[in-house]
Amino acid sequence: MNNKKIILFDLDGVIIDGINEYWKSSLMVCQKYLLSNMNKLDKKKELEFLKIFMEIRPWVKYGWEMVLITHEIIKSNNPLNNHNKDNFLKNYAINCSQILKENSWDAKILQQYLDEVRKFQIKNDFKEWISLHCPYIDVANFIRKSKSKGYKIGVISTKGKSFTSEILNYFDLYPELVFGYESGSKVEIISNLTQIFEIHGFIEDRKQTLINILNNDQTKFIKCYLAEWGYLKKTDKNNLPEKIRLLKIKKLEEILAN
Repeated sequence: MNNKKIILFDLDGVIIDGINEYWKSSLMVCQKYLLSNMNKLDKKKELEFLKIFMEIRPWVKYGWEMVLITHEIIKSNNPLNNHNKDNFLKNYAINCSQILKENSWDAKILQQYLDEVRKFQIKNDFKEWISLHCPYIDVANFIRKSKSKGYKIGVISTKGKSFTSEILNYFDLYPELVFGYESGSKVEIISNLTQIFEIHGFIEDRKQTLINILNNDQTKFIKCYLAEWGYLKKTDKNNLPEKIRLLKIKKLEEILAN
């Protein structure tokens, strides 16, 4: 086996279902740092809010957007809800930029707040924090099998690198390479990796990210897999570019055969 062979994975929605952690941490940012003027939360209301949050998740690219979306859902004045959600999503990126501007927020600061509440949770109750992450067992087993066959594993996340490593190590996955948002865009990271490794595939649940990979001269030859089990929009499976393969979780081992 050529020890330069590597398989690349996104984290959230591919290796781990971390939606509950994103919701809780984003809610903590709203309460602690943004002082959001929020509706009173009881269990029923929070479940209702979480459902909306989950439905919007496939549009999210960066962690700070989760904080912004949570603020919009919980605020008492004109909240984001099932009545206006579809209209909001039609111009998702523009609306996020407008909300930043209206509140005089900086995306980097929101990301820092998210990092701070994660550090707080890890320090004060790591077991509770880690319990909010649910690994996809088939993916975890595939990673272990790939490593046993000599493949290196790389994980590229929009979480911070330290949090990504905490999660992966807890579930005994120990990838050779871990990248967080600090390392730049996924296209940039993978472009650099092409200079060192033979990339055997990239598994991601964000369709546009895969399209960006294929539109880049340095990465356009990489086999791209859209994780069917991830946070997909309803339309993501439609009209997939020829070079993006829809991957079922029970068909992961086909990657090793290609």
